[in-house]
Amino acid sequence: MKPYVICHMLASVDGRIVTADWKLNPDGRKEYERTAATYQADAWMCGRITMAAYARGTAPAPQPLSSSIPKVDFIAPQSSAPYAVALDPHGKLYWQSNTIDGDHVIAILTEQASSDYLPFLQAQHVSYLFAGSQSMDLPTVLEKLASIFQIKTLLLEGGGKINGTMLRAGLIDELSMLLAPIADGSSGTPTLFDVLQPLAAPPAAVRLTL
Repeated sequence: MKPYVICHMLASVDGRIVTADWKLNPDGRKEYERTAATYQADAWMCGRITMAAYARGTAPAPQPLSSSIPKVDFIAPQSSAPYAVALDPHGKLYWQSNTIDGDHVIAILTEQASSDYLPFLQAQHVSYLFAGSQSMDLPTVLEKLASIFQIKTLLLEGGGKINGTMLRAGLIDELSMLLAPIADGSSGTPTLFDVLQPLAAPPAAVRLTL
């Protein structure tokens, strides 16, 4: 059980996705949001680096508590779709609200997140799910989003490492890409799909069907 996953991205003609210095026409950004709305998704998902802008940065080190909260899933009261899903393996994001533009925040953590970070999330009414011990278990992430929150359609919106990991795992059902009329030309910046960890042999190319 998993949602239908649509990787929805804006990229330059050379596949770069960091848009900060592109000086895009506002109509281009509106078209990105307009296209996203046509999918009528229940949720959208990004990695920690992308989400830090929405969360107002990373959290200070938590103060040890006399009694730690068990590392089990937490569903905030009155949470409802649409959802903003933040992949935050170590629990670093400092949420000042439990919504992004009205979308309820779901933090996805691993066992590496401190137990002392959990009371902060609960106080902010941010839902959280655990998926993996040392690293993020993405199939478990999708299974829990579908079973617990009844998410049927999910927009995956980067960054490149998350997109690349999901692609290699066969978890992306559709690619929706808007092509900006820009040749970025930079080196070492994120692309549409990046390999999380280099392997001895390069991963097989994934063939898409238009």
